[in-house]
Amino acid sequence: MGYINQQTGYRGDVLSSRSIIKRHNYALIEPDGLVKNVIPGFENCDITILSTPKLGATFVDYLVTLLDGGRNHQGFGGGDIETFIYVIDGEIMAAADDKSYALKTGGYLYCPAGVKLYLDNNSEGKPSKLFLYKRKYQPLAGHKAYVVSGNVSQLERIEYEGMSDVILQDFLPKELGFDMNMHILSFNPGASHGYIETHVQEHGAYILSGAGMYNLDNDWVPVKKGDYIFMGAYCPQAGYAVGKDEVFSYIYSKDCHRDAEL
Repeated sequence: MGYINQQTGYRGDVLSSRSIIKRHNYALIEPDGLVKNVIPGFENCDITILSTPKLGATFVDYLVTLLDGGRNHQGFGGGDIETFIYVIDGEIMAAADDKSYALKTGGYLYCPAGVKLYLDNNSEGKPSKLFLYKRKYQPLAGHKAYVVSGNVSQLERIEYEGMSDVILQDFLPKELGFDMNMHILSFNPGASHGYIETHVQEHGAYILSGAGMYNLDNDWVPVKKGDYIFMGAYCPQAGYAVGKDEVFSYIYSKDCHRDAEL
């Protein structure tokens, strides 16, 4: 069953999909066809596992819907795992390091390695939709990460490389203690990257609004709200917004602040 769009049973047409999987290079995963995964600790939750090492990523991304009574009281992360949660829609109570955080749409919480994340739906019987990330932290002597929380509405809106119609928002401090960051990149209709990027960093991107054309290893692929994109190391990548009125916007992860290992 494609549970995101409630597609069940036979269709009145041939089976088809926009999804593209090229392991260790790139992937486009559309909402149609996503299946539920059972993950210990998550109760009354619909979860899809997106990027994983099986795909070629060094991180794991999830799409989580906390239903009525949805929660994780067992804790997520901890040990050498860092985690990040972003509220796509709804309202939750999150906890980390003996502190509680009321997070509404646009809210986020980063937990460094050694700090577990706890979750409760707080939307009065309605579901809350989350983008969840985990990765093995790479320590750096003399530097340390720490818990960070806030709302995207409070983040600085940066003109991306001087382009006023492309806006970047950074979630985490640009400090060496952090070996990754989360960003939202937003394009007004017709706006684009200034060039096709090729770099060692990986990305996992969930499209929050709008539609665009994305260059993935020089394949131009149409993408839209609800799609997920994995971009592996050295995969050429860039995008531009299409449509008339809606901003093309996505949240994405990036590894940073570490040298390449031999």
